[in-house]
Amino acid sequence: MNIRIALTICALACLASSVANAQSYTEEALMVSRTRAGGTARMQAMGGVQVALGGDISSALSNPAGLGMYNRSEVSLTPGLVFSNYSSTYLGNTNTSTVNTPIIANLGVAFHADQDGRKGLWGGTLGISFNRINDFNSTFSYSGTNPDNSIIDYFVVDADKYGDVSQFNSSGYQYNRPTGLAYYNYLISPQDVLVPPGPSDKYFTVVNGIPKQSETVKNTGGQNQWSISYGVNFNDRIFLGAGLGIVTMKFGSDKMYSEKFSESGHVMSEMQLRESLALNGTGINATVGAIFRPITPLQLGISFTTPTAMEIEESYSAYMSSAWDSVQYSNGKSFTDAYTDNVTSTYSLSSPWKIATGMAFFFEKHGFISADVEWLNYGKTRYSGDWDWSADNAIINSSYQSVFNLRFGGEYRWNNFRFRAGYNFMPTPYQTGQSDVNHEIVSVSGGVGYRTAKFYVDLAVIETRGDNSYRPYQLYYPKDPLVKQTLRSTQVMITVGLPF
Repeated sequence: MNIRIALTICALACLASSVANAQSYTEEALMVSRTRAGGTARMQAMGGVQVALGGDISSALSNPAGLGMYNRSEVSLTPGLVFSNYSSTYLGNTNTSTVNTPIIANLGVAFHADQDGRKGLWGGTLGISFNRINDFNSTFSYSGTNPDNSIIDYFVVDADKYGDVSQFNSSGYQYNRPTGLAYYNYLISPQDVLVPPGPSDKYFTVVNGIPKQSETVKNTGGQNQWSISYGVNFNDRIFLGAGLGIVTMKFGSDKMYSEKFSESGHVMSEMQLRESLALNGTGINATVGAIFRPITPLQLGISFTTPTAMEIEESYSAYMSSAWDSVQYSNGKSFTDAYTDNVTSTYSLSSPWKIATGMAFFFEKHGFISADVEWLNYGKTRYSGDWDWSADNAIINSSYQSVFNLRFGGEYRWNNFRFRAGYNFMPTPYQTGQSDVNHEIVSVSGGVGYRTAKFYVDLAVIETRGDNSYRPYQLYYPKDPLVKQTLRSTQVMITVGLPF
């Protein structure tokens, strides 16, 4: 059985993806399911609108029906660079950090074939694309003096829930958790060692004082999707398409947490906890869609994306050390340490359905405006595997809600030049009272393009802002430590395309 607890992981899904701290399976479910609309610089400059538009390789991911609007084949590449700034506030102290990440936002090829027009079929296009739909690269840190509690208080409460000290042995479940490491570092002990003795299944600590707490979290990785889709054109009025998506996810997290007790007279001066987590996942989904052109200037689109069925492999390890002021052990050392095993496990995750609708209105050859609405219910994310996931799934269902993600954008055409702007809004996925801060994500974007019969170049700039919260541990009373975070990122991407 997997041994992760609330201290195990922290993932800030950032940049053009989402903003979410993964501290448990509940947060991990949101991290994997809350993706952004990928695509070329053209689509990203317009806020990600693409459900009712076509003739772009982005359609292979969002609405395969849009591939039916191609009238020639092409290949395109979209590299990008993300500049991210994180601000973390804890107990009145604010720390900032920056991360610059190069990415491949999109890569694709479209193979178009004209048809003879019989039965209204004018043509069809096969599209194969790669899209970056989540980026997990981030580094943040915080520090502050906590007058109310210590992480050691959490270890005592957690140990009391499990009781018998015999559970804390080298082959047992507790050993491979931070609470087990705290026991082997003598940060907590059973009360039967006291005089008079207390119960053996209740714990206490000899460590006192006010700790200065600090932590640095470094996350790496991302989530990508390969899409293989096909779209057809009927009389230039109805466009239908379907596609298969192959999703890959790679996430790594390294956390270094410490507490220092600087006042004299304390038995311990410092403790450190380092945790490492690696997640590797592969999944599959399917998308079907349609675009209708009831009148020449108006296009209406709809697409359905099935849940992504993902298999995830997880690897976790931790190390804890403690430096003591007034204690020296038989080995002559004034510090203790302990390691967990490298614990691995495999489980399944199923993301929610997505239903997206869109509209685009064209002003002859001068440009267009477009809007998308995407619905999904984060509370329907589900785990399954070799053990009982009912408790985790129940928490997910009670924590998250259904949302409507909104995207607006437009394009103005002047000779060979294109000028674009867009807006993207992702409301909070949390139900009322389930989060400490507002988890909305807002993006404002713009861009330019230049198109000829032989090539095209598009540039997009996306400004994103979102708030988040992070708790290093929870004691379930109002003075739990809380880190409030703000993310601001600027993503620059360029698409180069060659028709053939």
